[in-house]
Amino acid sequence: MSREEVFERLNAVFQDVFDDPSITVNDSTTADDIEDWDSLEHINLIAAVESEFGIKFSMGQVVTMKNVGEMADIILQKL
Repeated sequence: MSREEVFERLNAVFQDVFDDPSITVNDSTTADDIEDWDSLEHINLIAAVESEFGIKFSMGQVVTMKNVGEMADIILQKL
């Protein structure tokens, strides 16, 4: 799977979790960029991403992700 395909699928997950079809994520997107992205929604987002890609993040990976680009890098490593 290419990085572009990962981002296409991540966009769909973000749009679904935050119920906002206008969201488009990129490498530098952070929680500060999405209005409803708080700690509770972060848990929902991680679960939705894990489900979409059939992977599991470690707690260390979850707490060290600084942006969506790092999330995509971890996903690509796990696929």
